[in-house]
Amino acid sequence: MPAVNSQPRRARSGNQRDEAARLAVLHAADDLLVEHGFARLTIEAIARRAGVAKQTIYRWWPSKVEILLDTLIEDSEKRFPIPAEGGIRGYFRGFARFVTRDPAGKVLLALIAEAQHSPETAKRLHDRYLGPRRELERDLLARGIESGDVSTTLDLDAALDAVAGPIVYRALTGASVPRTLVDALFDTVLKP
Repeated sequence: MPAVNSQPRRARSGNQRDEAARLAVLHAADDLLVEHGFARLTIEAIARRAGVAKQTIYRWWPSKVEILLDTLIEDSEKRFPIPAEGGIRGYFRGFARFVTRDPAGKVLLALIAEAQHSPETAKRLHDRYLGPRRELERDLLARGIESGDVSTTLDLDAALDAVAGPIVYRALTGASVPRTLVDALFDTVLKP
């Protein structure tokens, strides 16, 4: 008679992600992007650095772009949240620091650069990150209008582009983004 296993059967997890493995993949992708750039970032290298099988990555993410988007979304929420109230000048100062100093900011810049060559990357970046974040930024500016910190005559999208555009341009070209530039953009574009 075969031995009976007294241990309860563990439910199969199927495609459920192991959280430690998921985080290892996200951190590995982020680190490797900063170290080697987008073009040299491969699923094989991510798997090796994270200590997971390539099949695990492909089961969870269809491409390195999706891994980087997950990294960007998660890290942005932790390290560069949109303030619940006020702080518009501080938000844009934080944005400048984010895109010039934070590894997640480097992920954003890499995805923006890749979007210039890949319509699919551009669409995914907009759908998953830029579009949802833009909604929150519009709300931030709308609250600034209500409080009198921001001009009431602004087109919110044009104003966001006018402030963020020069910051992203300087970061993409490797230039610094001094606080005085951010303050000048805020004072010129947003102030009443």
